Formats: sequence, structure tokens, C-alpha cells
Amino acid sequence: MFKKVAIIISPNYKDYAEKFLPDCIKSIREQDYSGDIKIFITDNETSPTSVLLLKKLAPDAELVLNIHNDGFAKGCNDSMRLALSQGFDYIFLVSIHSILEKNCVSELVKLLESDKKIGVAQARMMLYGDTDIVASLGNETHFLGFGFSSGYKKRWENQNIISKDVFYTSGASMMFPREALIKVGLFDEEYWMYNEDQELPWRLCLNGWRAVVALNAVAVTKYNFKRSIKQTYWMDRNRIISIIICYKIKTLILILPAFIIMEIGQLFFAWKNKWLKDKLRVYLYFLNPKTWAYLISARHRNQSLRIIKDKEICKMITGVIDHQEFNDWKLRLINPFFNFYWKTIKFIMFW
Repeated sequence: MFKKVAIIISPNYKDYAEKFLPDCIKSIREQDYSGDIKIFITDNETSPTSVLLLKKLAPDAELVLNIHNDGFAKGCNDSMRLALSQGFDYIFLVSIHSILEKNCVSELVKLLESDKKIGVAQARMMLYGDTDIVASLGNETHFLGFGFSSGYKKRWENQNIISKDVFYTSGASMMFPREALIKVGLFDEEYWMYNEDQELPWRLCLNGWRAVVALNAVAVTKYNFKRSIKQTYWMDRNRIISIIICYKIKTLILILPAFIIMEIGQLFFAWKNKWLKDKLRVYLYFLNPKTWAYLISARHRNQSLRIIKDKEICKMITGVIDHQEFNDWKLRLINPFFNFYWKTIKFIMFW
């Protein structure tokens, strides 16, 4: 019996649907999966005009209408909660910028059915305009919380394997089994946008689930990765949240010297590149007592789910930032230092 799949298209906001939804919807309708598929779309900062457009482009989709722009994390959660309440077996989050190859859903379901310890699976993501070039083969996490795409802008070479384990999956194309989300919860809505797709797979990993990429399932993305680099406040704030709520205290203490060195370097970099105001906003966020209450609560949630030691989890966390959009001489200079530092910590780690 075929499993029921809910496809959650990432939240519409303003002109996203007009620009990207037609190709995304067309690719979903052309899927070769034989089971039931239903589409859910959250419309952030909804309006009569946006609702009419969504109903025209995706008349078969169930809509969630948010009066305000509630962000990516909550927008996705609103649709995921609705899908879970309707009994769907798999929840497939698809970016509105994505075009799925026709076997994408079936390959993801096949992989998830093959191993019940897989908590999330990502399609192999390729770049629109040159589908031989990789957008993401899963994502990597630096031990200070920086996340980046694995394989970005490299030419795809068939590896004759159907899947590979990764630290976390891209929010542009990730499928969850129902049981995993029921067990550990949905996206952390405090993140609002960026890094929520890092924290949820990390939480799954703490609870013993695997994150994998299904290499035979392919999604082509139109997303402009340079756009995310400009979101310095959210990316910087949220990567710090991730390490605070996911690491054990001993690990946090050991990475503190490297964290301080990185912060000093980031302050200089922020000043030079004219985003010092955003960096100072990050510090103000962490000085707010409301933030402390949130961090205590989120840390308790994550650590109460833990059955896996940091020693095991940290084997998949890197000491090197390797991403073409960030690859300048300063990064190449500090990478060896941080890599050695992280390898030393992992060598002595027993918790």
C-alpha cells in the first residue's frame, strides 16, 4: 500500500508565487509516484490578490492564510501541522523556487521506507540553468554553527551510490517521516528564517535519527544563494542559537576560545563590509532576558531528546568552512587553525 505524501511548498510572500510557483506546481503534477499526494501552501501576509493567484495556479492546494509575514519557520510549520492532522505519512518540504524531476517523490519515499531510522531525506539539488552543477548534496555545519552547502557549484559526477549521510538537509527539499516529526517536533519558530533547517536535523540526530541525501531524487533550484549572504542578522543570530541549544555544556566550554576569536574577527569584518549594525543587533538579542528564557526552554527540549553523545555527533561536524561564496584569503588563513583546534577537541571528547 502506497504511503500518503503531503507536499509543503515553502511560504508564499508577495510576488514569490507569481515568479516561481507555475514551474514548481507543474513539476509536482508530473510526479510518477503512485500514492496520494496533496499540496499545502502557506500565504504569508495574505491578501485577496495573493489568494486569487494561488487558487488560480494551484486550485488543488490547501491554503493556510497568515495575516502577517510570519517567516519561513512558522509558515512551514502551519502547513506541516495541518498535514500531520490529516494523517499524511510523509511530509515533503519543497521550496517554491524548486522544480522536481518526475521521480523525486518516489525515490525519496523508497529511501525512507528502506530504513526507519532515517529522520529526514533531501533530494540532490542542482542549479537551474546548468543542471550538471550541484546546488546542494546536503549541508555541512562548522563547529561554530556556520552552515553551508556541500558540493556547491561543483560538477555532478555519478557516484554509483543511492544515498549518503549528511549532518543536515536543505530546507529547499527535505522529506520527513511522520514518526520523526511527532517525536522531536517541527521547526523552531524563534529562528524565523535561516538555520531552522540546520537545527531540526540536529535535534533529530540527538534523538538517534539519520539525515541523508537521496542521490537519485533530483530537485532543480532557482534560488539565488547570494541573497542569503545578505541576511547577516538572521544567519549570525541563528547559528549561535543552534550551538547553544544543541551542544553539551562541556562542548560549549571547549569551543568558547575559538568562538571569541571568531567574534573578534567578525566584528572587524562586519565593520569593513558595512553590516556592523546587524552584528550589534545580534549581541543585543542575546542580552535580552526574554532570549535567555527561550534558550533555556529550547535547550531543555533538545537535551531531553538526546540519546546520542556529542562525541558521535561531532564526527560529522567540520572545522573548515568550504563554500565558494565565502572563499576569500582571510577564510583560507584561519581554516587550518580552526580545523586543528576542532580535531583536538574531538580527540579528547568522551561525552
